[in-house]
Amino acid sequence: MAFWTQLGLLLWKNFTYRRRQTFQLLIEVAWPLFIFFILISVRLSYPPYEQHECHFPNKAMPSAGTLPWIQGIICNANNPCFRYPTPGESPGIVGNFNASIVSRLFSDARRLLLYSQQDTSIKDVQKVLGKLRKLGSSSGLDLKLRDFLIDNETFSDFLHHNVSMPSSAVEELLDAGVNLQQV
Repeated sequence: MAFWTQLGLLLWKNFTYRRRQTFQLLIEVAWPLFIFFILISVRLSYPPYEQHECHFPNKAMPSAGTLPWIQGIICNANNPCFRYPTPGESPGIVGNFNASIVSRLFSDARRLLLYSQQDTSIKDVQKVLGKLRKLGSSSGLDLKLRDFLIDNETFSDFLHHNVSMPSSAVEELLDAGVNLQQV
């Protein structure tokens, strides 16, 4: 049997069935119309609320790793809505939690564990022991602020450039004595 012949016979059968069951036909037509009119009345009585588009911070799935997943749950617990796109909306970016406390804690612990495995830790221990011997042998009056700074520390550059102290004043400050009893 051809497709169009079969479709015509099905439509004729449906029309004959509907014509014989008039009450069922009225219910089948009236019920969807009734629900549609309810929706129209609700829409007219409560106009739509205009709200800006919402951009939510990204939340990593468990497959991204345990730490990003837990950070996504904790850091976005209140589920804020932002007006502009968030940094994690670009494709391929999983974690924008690099500034969070948990990430800094883990990165500090990782850095500490990595640096403790280097050969320079023995030299650092020797420096600390030397400073402790110097502290124990003296009354603490011949210690200078420079002794508490690391060799490559940029404290003097910070004072010179950011605080606008003259370099002579910075040198005097670094050569100033430190009294540990007062500290």
